[in-house]
Amino acid sequence: MRIRRRQTEVFNLSFLDVISCGFGAIILLLILSKISEPRVIEQTNVDLSALVIKMEAELHEIRGETQILNRRLIARQEQLSEDKEKLARLQGALTNIEGEYHLASTASDAQSLIVGKLQSAKQELSDEMRQLLSNYQRPKEDAVIGGVPVDSEYIIFVIDTSGSMQRFAWPLVRRKMKEILNIYPRVKGVQVLNDMGDYMFSQYAGRWIPDSKARRRAILDRLSTWAPFSNSSPIEGITRAIQRFYAPDKRISLYVFGDDFSGGLMQNVVDTVRRKNKAGNKNSRVRIHTIGFPVLLTQPGAGQNAARFAALMRRLAEDNNGSFVGLSSLK
Repeated sequence: MRIRRRQTEVFNLSFLDVISCGFGAIILLLILSKISEPRVIEQTNVDLSALVIKMEAELHEIRGETQILNRRLIARQEQLSEDKEKLARLQGALTNIEGEYHLASTASDAQSLIVGKLQSAKQELSDEMRQLLSNYQRPKEDAVIGGVPVDSEYIIFVIDTSGSMQRFAWPLVRRKMKEILNIYPRVKGVQVLNDMGDYMFSQYAGRWIPDSKARRRAILDRLSTWAPFSNSSPIEGITRAIQRFYAPDKRISLYVFGDDFSGGLMQNVVDTVRRKNKAGNKNSRVRIHTIGFPVLLTQPGAGQNAARFAALMRRLAEDNNGSFVGLSSLK
């Protein structure tokens, strides 16, 4: 008997069911994953926002700490600067004390040196200087030594701006000028020229500077750096001041600051000033006062010019109703 074999169908209904279920499961997984994705992204955004806020807070805190540290650093730097200034002042004070001690220990030697220079200069007086001083009369016993009449309404300064004065006597020049201004509480006009006749303030050339506290401060401030050319001969400044500002109805005092006369014959200077200051009597002339600075007495070989300056200015002061003051120290 012949056995019939049963034919098997590969793609039957059961197989298709299994395949369909598998595809359905895959599609279901995809759908579920897509549904949960926005939640994950949203959760991620929330987590990142919180992290940003936290980091910003930490940044603000760090900035605050930085500002505090900067303020502390500035305070420390200011304190260091103050300490350095205090140290500099103490070092300066120590230097001054050491200098004063040195000066005190050598004061007698310095004084002896100046006296010796002065005596040497006096011994070198020429015939011209002896003739110039022959008619000089010493002040009366009851006169104030170095006294300066202060009845003038106008004052003029003629200042030697030579190198020797600038280097060695300028702080003292400024101090003496301030002292003279102080003895005239109020005047009608002031003027300042150098020994060459150059004006300190060109805008006031040929006319009086109105007197005021501000003008006086400006004059003293300008004197600190004022250094026009000088030939160490006061004749040009004196004659220009008298020729331009003399008036018989004005009481004028002229103050000469200098240390040296290196010009020609002294008698020619005396005669020239006499012609320019030609009022009928001494009381109506421009008073000529002089302050001599002992710069050249400390310079080798320069005592002759210092002696000539002193002799000339003493004679001019005597002839023109003024005073001659010779300083003994540059301190």
